[in-house]
Amino acid sequence: MSMAALIVLDLEFTAWAGSQARNWTGPGEHREIVQIGAVRLDWPSGEERAAFEALVRPARNTELSDYFTALTGIGQDRIDREGRSFPEAWRAFRRFAGTVPLCAWGRDGEVLAENLVLHGLPLRGLQPVRDLRPALVRIAPSVAGLSSGELAAHLGGRAGRRHDALHDARSVADALRRLGPPLVTRAMAEGGPRGG
Repeated sequence: MSMAALIVLDLEFTAWAGSQARNWTGPGEHREIVQIGAVRLDWPSGEERAAFEALVRPARNTELSDYFTALTGIGQDRIDREGRSFPEAWRAFRRFAGTVPLCAWGRDGEVLAENLVLHGLPLRGLQPVRDLRPALVRIAPSVAGLSSGELAAHLGGRAGRRHDALHDARSVADALRRLGPPLVTRAMAEGGPRGG
């Protein structure tokens, strides 16, 4: 797979105590996107060329849980003040991403697809999001079990506020630079598309 650019995507979505263990099957639980973070990288240099961040007002669970706020640092007042609807944020992200290949540390493509369905938007606008985690764990086993926000620090980079979508996207990008283009190209080829 030959690429001139690459976008690393990260999402924060509604959560409650125990929702991950329940796989969001509790009454009224949906993985509604609250924050989209992404960075566009020149590839194979890995240099960041642009960044994207959007806060999103959940439509089903309009009040953020205390659990989510403690995890992400995103409070209800900030969402009420700065948040936009998911369709608005989605259109802005599509303009930012264009046709550049997308990747994530995990199943963010599935969460995007769920949100498109939740809002009655067509799935045809969702290009594949490659889940790099399985391939990179095979290549670099020491990263198994890490969240996207922990990757950079684990590989010698800077630590920051985990569970902030833009920080976490930058953490993954830093990890990709440190792992090197051959490993990333291999992971992109192996990381089956999610949600597209």
